[in-house]
Amino acid sequence: MPKEIATFSPYQSFSRDAWKELSNHPDFPFSEIDLDRLKALNEPLTLDEIRDIYLPLCRFLQIHIQHHKNLHNEYGQFFHREVQNVPFVIGIAGSVAVGKSTTARVLNKLLSMNASTPRVSLITTDGFLYPNAELERRGILDRKGFPESYDAVALINFLSAVKSGRRNLRSPRYSHLYYDIIPDEYDLVDQPDVLIVEGINVLQVETPREKRRRKIFVSDFFDFSIYVDADEESIRNWYVNRFILLKETAFQNPDSFFAQYADLSREEARILAGNIWDSINKPNLIENIRPTLLRSSLILEKGSDHSVRTIRLRKV
Repeated sequence: MPKEIATFSPYQSFSRDAWKELSNHPDFPFSEIDLDRLKALNEPLTLDEIRDIYLPLCRFLQIHIQHHKNLHNEYGQFFHREVQNVPFVIGIAGSVAVGKSTTARVLNKLLSMNASTPRVSLITTDGFLYPNAELERRGILDRKGFPESYDAVALINFLSAVKSGRRNLRSPRYSHLYYDIIPDEYDLVDQPDVLIVEGINVLQVETPREKRRRKIFVSDFFDFSIYVDADEESIRNWYVNRFILLKETAFQNPDSFFAQYADLSREEARILAGNIWDSINKPNLIENIRPTLLRSSLILEKGSDHSVRTIRLRKV
């Protein structure tokens, strides 16, 4: 955890045991939870994790969501106009391989099981990466995932439309199989109660590489933000182990962008994945992702086994 949090912090900290006591849920329908559909490859997810971490988090989010609804209803009354449904937007940030996608899927499932927020949508910022052809034209294909590899203007315009209440918005689809945007394929976002936006750089503001100053940032549209964190050694191990599993599964598909690595030995795959982490993902984490941690509303701090051990909630 960064020194700023350890010394003087705008966050209040909860141990796992203290956090799980915040929400009583003896009748929750755990039988409706399919863990295999929620967890990512090489990332364990247990009912204890849902019970201890995510159910209290969803209860806390529901307080914010209800306040958000009440506020807009009161605005409508004050201005004598019809109230338009404005989605509550949750941003989820963190390193590659830290478990953002699992957190996003679990929150998507749990929030949609609540009668007050039945319509929950989830998008990832991967869909707003520039296509590989454009990245090659710009000479930054090897910096895919860095801030400059995203069409920030398109993402900001999309979120602006979400917050304005527009319907049937199209979010571009990204294929991890082809490692590229899928042309002319979209997911529709139609005025949900909650929109979850997951991506490594969603809390990013300006970087030294930007040639001009933007006045609006992706995080300006968030009502609540979560940073999923772990120590760098654990994240590196998770990334390398995931790469090895993918080599033995998804990379075996001849259509996969990464099929070129399918015949590597496990040791060769381990070395290659370590090199990719050290040359690309580690610099991105240090330069761009980790510095945004203190901009989040809540931090989920994981241990080496992927379970959340500490929750840090912003006080101010």
